[in-house]
Amino acid sequence: MNFIDEAYLEIKAGDGGSGASSFRREKYIPFGGPDGGDGGKGGDIYFKVNINLNTLIDFQNKKIFNAKNGQRGAGKNKYGPAGEDLIIDVPLGTVIYDHNTDEELIDCTDKSGIYIIAKGGDGGLGNAKFKSSTNQAPRKCTPGFKGETRSIRLELKSLADVGLVGFPNAGKSTFLNKVSSAKPKIGDYPFTTLRPHLGTIKGNDSSFVIADIPGLIEGASDGAGLGIKFLKHISRTGLLLIFADLFSTVNINPVKQIQLLRNELDSFKDNLTQKVSWIICNKIDLINEEDLFKIRTDLEKETVEEVLEIFKSEFEDMGLNTEHPGITREGEYPEGSDERRQIAFMDSNAAFFVLDNNCIGNQYLD
Repeated sequence: MNFIDEAYLEIKAGDGGSGASSFRREKYIPFGGPDGGDGGKGGDIYFKVNINLNTLIDFQNKKIFNAKNGQRGAGKNKYGPAGEDLIIDVPLGTVIYDHNTDEELIDCTDKSGIYIIAKGGDGGLGNAKFKSSTNQAPRKCTPGFKGETRSIRLELKSLADVGLVGFPNAGKSTFLNKVSSAKPKIGDYPFTTLRPHLGTIKGNDSSFVIADIPGLIEGASDGAGLGIKFLKHISRTGLLLIFADLFSTVNINPVKQIQLLRNELDSFKDNLTQKVSWIICNKIDLINEEDLFKIRTDLEKETVEEVLEIFKSEFEDMGLNTEHPGITREGEYPEGSDERRQIAFMDSNAAFFVLDNNCIGNQYLD
């Protein structure tokens, strides 16, 4: 199935039916008076969340949606039938914008949500409504009101708790495959992942969702590679895992990778760089002992200073002392510091630099 995460629609709610101009005509009642009924209300248009959908592909070919019009009133004070409402199914996480103003109208985050997007017009009044003490036989009736018309843009943003970010082939999909039931395509070539993938990790009392998006490259914000359009799928997350590839085939050292990725994240509109971030150094099992020792030494010597420089404002916002950085390993805390954690290094299959107040110590991946 093709993955489509954006669509443009023209929608129109139903028009109200016209009121009727009619007079009661019965035997022996020559002047029965007005009995024209009101017109029926036009149908409304709703968006309904369907948790079985995960793409906007249904809107690729059908882009115009109209609700039914209300019908005309009739004699004997009969109201016209209302127009049938139109309900359009959308995936969970769909955001609806006004195409002309770019104003956000609806954010479909409720699994059972149903949201009105366009109201049908009210029906017109029949002549019975215009009878008065001075006008016993009005012929006046009114037309129905027009239904609302909108040009809208649908944008699908995945609902995930954790987002995975990194260069192509950094190991994000393999990580997602190992820790969840998701089965993204895995390969030893760039841009194996061409669409976002979601995986759920279930614990004893809770669960959370991880989103894997296609890899970024330098210049992605200017359209290089697959660009940054998929970053919207991690805009709702509370935590970003930024993958640095220690066995990089593009010969970019981990610190430089982090800097480049942060620059691309900063180019996106949803303030992704303000989110809590953990930096994961991956593929250390592919490094020989000598190179691994050098990388670890460089990470301990250089990365602390450079990462602190990159994230200095974030650390200061958290009240951390950036003048005396340190590395925590296996639950240890920086010497001379009362703070629990600034950076935690893992020496199993990945290494974590934790940008948070709480030290997580070492947690090994099988």
